[in-house]
Amino acid sequence: MYEDKYTITDSKQDILSHPRRRDYIHVLTLDPTLADDVCERIGADKRLVRCRLICPRGTNVRDALEEMERTAPQTASSRLIIFDVRRATLPKLRHAFNAIVGYNRRDFNKLCYSICIGDGPLNLFRNGGFAELFVPHLAAHRVDFHPAAFFYDPFLHYEPSEVVLQSIDDEFVISDAIPKRLAPFFKNDSMKVGTIRQFFRAVDKDEQTRKKRQRMLRHVYKKRLAELFPEQQEQLKDLLTRGGIQWASEKMNLYPLYFEDWVYDLMHEARQHAIAKPNAPAD
Repeated sequence: MYEDKYTITDSKQDILSHPRRRDYIHVLTLDPTLADDVCERIGADKRLVRCRLICPRGTNVRDALEEMERTAPQTASSRLIIFDVRRATLPKLRHAFNAIVGYNRRDFNKLCYSICIGDGPLNLFRNGGFAELFVPHLAAHRVDFHPAAFFYDPFLHYEPSEVVLQSIDDEFVISDAIPKRLAPFFKNDSMKVGTIRQFFRAVDKDEQTRKKRQRMLRHVYKKRLAELFPEQQEQLKDLLTRGGIQWASEKMNLYPLYFEDWVYDLMHEARQHAIAKPNAPAD
């Protein structure tokens, strides 16, 4: 059973603060394919062996959504919360996410950190721009979720022509098809995103194989960015680094490049803040 041991202190200064957090990581998504990728990557990293992963166990979208809403207060025990903020599912998750942010707002970027994984602006590839469209997109998520890092995931990004329209009575389905702009890099365009994610994370392979596949994915991203934005190659090269790209106050990384490193660093930072905070020993 989940141990609900967070506390709300009585002092005015610490109201709505939850100092007794643990090495828990909440992974909040309706997509089992992304959940598997995030959890297996974290679970395979020896630096994160102490961490406990918590994600919805619902077998369908409705059950997972209800579970997130019901257990929102329990996120106040975690040091890290990972939000799936793709356009397709965010409207369904907005109510639950608002509640979760409310429980953790005072502790964000101190005792608790958040990471957003999402797609990009709807018209990203139409006007040839990049920063001009991404900056307001990132700014909106910063206001809503206070992320320490935003990971843009090209395998979540579908253009309007690729989105299957569903009636209000249809069961909600999350696409597992390869986005058309990435399909040319794979021999079989009928492959599913889940298969591709499993290949690149390679958690069942040796370290040399995992690094080789990471380089392969980085090459795919680098080549596609060069093709899509030929005049912005110099600016976008930072997107392939651990630090990511930054425009003024907005910054962004590419999922899953260096994702585990970010998780490790943020968990470490949260523990350090807990040690420094009076009456909040690190668990």
